[in-house]
Amino acid sequence: MKTSLLFEFTADKVNNKILIKREFNANQDMVWDAFTKPEILDIWWAPKPFISKTKSMDFKVGGRRLYTMCGPNGEEYWDLADYVSISPKTNFQYVDGFCDSEGNINTEIPQSKWNVDFINQGDSTLVDITITYETLADLEKIIELGFKEGFTLALNNLDGIFKK
Repeated sequence: MKTSLLFEFTADKVNNKILIKREFNANQDMVWDAFTKPEILDIWWAPKPFISKTKSMDFKVGGRRLYTMCGPNGEEYWDLADYVSISPKTNFQYVDGFCDSEGNINTEIPQSKWNVDFINQGDSTLVDITITYETLADLEKIIELGFKEGFTLALNNLDGIFKK
């Protein structure tokens, strides 16, 4: 088991992308399941003290995940992931956007395209995420909303699952 795990977070403002590389002490199957099964996603996806609650999820091309991040004071932040490509155990892609509880997209907050790669490294798995925005202003708005801090905390939650 590695004691020092890779974590890189880069805002590529030239290409309107966020690039994340995060290594986990778990095999590829376990990491894949953590990103694709709602009962596991809900354990780690939201930064504490928030919790994630999946309302519906159909992990297939053309399927979607509708979920909310619930805050300690009753806040709810709904999000919709529309799956556009799935290569089992190695990659999936989706379009992500904030929405209401019925999945109607909130056009005030930029949508993004996610590409998530899972790379087997023997005793560990590297997750390589590219998030693409239409404009630099969209990318900067997401960063201002605290995406880096929130997603870093959520990814750290996942380490706890793999220690069990």
